[in-house]
Amino acid sequence: MSAIDRKPWAQHYPPGVPVELGPVAFSNLGDMVEASAQRYSELPAFENFGVTLTYADTSRWARDFAAYLQNGLGLAKGERVAIMLPNLLQYPVTLFGILRAGLTAVSINPLYTERELEHQLVDSGATAIVILESAAHTLQSVIAHTLVRHVIIASVGDMLGTLKGTLINFVFRTVKKQVPAYALPGAVPFSAALAEGAKLPFRPPEVGPDDIAFLQYTGGTTGISKGAMLTHHNVLANVEQTRAFFGDSLKPGAEICITCLPLYHIFALVLNCMLYFQLGGKQVLITNPRDLDRFVDTLARSRFTILVGVNTLFNALLNHPRFAQIDFSTMHYCYGGGAPIQASVAQRWKAVTGKPLLEGYGLTETSGVVSATPTEVADHTGTTGFPVPGTEVEIRDDKGAVLPQGAIGEVHVRGPQVMAGYWHRADETIRMLGPDGFLATGDIGLITPQGYLKIVDRLKDMILVSGFNVYPNEIEEVVMKHPGVLEAVAVGVPDSATGEAVKLFIVKKDANLSVSDLTAYCRAHLTGYKVPRHIEFRGALPKSAVGKILRRQLRESAHT
Repeated sequence: MSAIDRKPWAQHYPPGVPVELGPVAFSNLGDMVEASAQRYSELPAFENFGVTLTYADTSRWARDFAAYLQNGLGLAKGERVAIMLPNLLQYPVTLFGILRAGLTAVSINPLYTERELEHQLVDSGATAIVILESAAHTLQSVIAHTLVRHVIIASVGDMLGTLKGTLINFVFRTVKKQVPAYALPGAVPFSAALAEGAKLPFRPPEVGPDDIAFLQYTGGTTGISKGAMLTHHNVLANVEQTRAFFGDSLKPGAEICITCLPLYHIFALVLNCMLYFQLGGKQVLITNPRDLDRFVDTLARSRFTILVGVNTLFNALLNHPRFAQIDFSTMHYCYGGGAPIQASVAQRWKAVTGKPLLEGYGLTETSGVVSATPTEVADHTGTTGFPVPGTEVEIRDDKGAVLPQGAIGEVHVRGPQVMAGYWHRADETIRMLGPDGFLATGDIGLITPQGYLKIVDRLKDMILVSGFNVYPNEIEEVVMKHPGVLEAVAVGVPDSATGEAVKLFIVKKDANLSVSDLTAYCRAHLTGYKVPRHIEFRGALPKSAVGKILRRQLRESAHT
């Protein structure tokens, strides 16, 4: 089979984009971080609450934290260290320190419940954790059941300077009441850990490309959360793949990226934190993107070049009264991922900003990016773009046979970014990762005649109505074009006549919108078996920390 037959998208690549990935320049992520820190030492690396760390600052603090982990706590290469922080300056310092010390980072959502936190700590075998003080009470309840023996407590204002840091901490502790009482004997403040680490020697360990850099846990919305083992080579390869794909559209030392997705999520971890640090870019860390007033203020003053987000976030911004007043002249491009970008949102985005809303696709198990839309594309394509260099994508039927271009089936991916497997889950690894190296993604998609990868839906979300496949994404795309709808989710519910029926959950934009209005609209735009049988209006829809709507939670509530 020729390269064009295996990779039909390759003939449509923008000029200069290689089909295959060349050699990866570094053997581990710590070396990559240090090389960037030396090359761009005086440039700004991270900004948060108006305070900036240069590349040299970030490297120095990361070295001190690595020394503390290595010689202050005595952690050995390969031990797992959990990070339970939002987007603060402490995050990259902690992360880079862990990687430089040859340890494995375990990313944890700081809003996790006791059950979720205990599962991830026990499953990963983490022996240390860096945790935001407002989440410490959750750890207090479960720590006795884990292997955690070292706790480092971070405050929001730790790295913001004495005056600003004290004020910020006062606001969060007193005004916002985000710190319940807790008692964790032996816990060390983050600032004290850095101060002690500065006095300690640091000896860089031997870290190879096949060592595990991250235990990156899947969201858990589809069952028990599993830790994807991402090696240093996996992540480094994905950084090189995305950099090669974007080519000259990325300017080293000149980009300003808005990092509003949480760094504990694979999308922001690789596409923001790692890629733009290697490029010498400045990252503006958004601690709480749900605070839209502050977020819009930050966008207005940042003169940013790149924004990466998710559909629900773009939709929320478009509905903010001051968003349209922002000067978007410096924005090169804007990418969405994590969930499909709805056409109505993309159309409004271009109308307001003058720039297209581009789309990419990836999974935790693929270290971030599988495909992306070229930056030269002028309009939203309704696809997730081309697979990035060095990536193979096949569409297969339920028996594993490869389908021809244009046919719909399950998306399978192979490439250097695909995980080594699931941590302590050999059975799940075998189920998802075939002997040929292809990962079964659980997503339904196709390859268009132009070579684009189009994701139709999640395999588990497909609704079967009287034997017909109904894809929730299609229903939602149609419904979101109704002017009275703010948000929409379609799920399948049991039906005695048709097996399953479509149920819609709607957040209104127009308070006068009725069930009969929406039903009539759907009948005018959808084939009969796709028209929702049930419609429920809600004040809000449940979302993950990344902003993805929790379809499974809605489906379960509909069933009960």
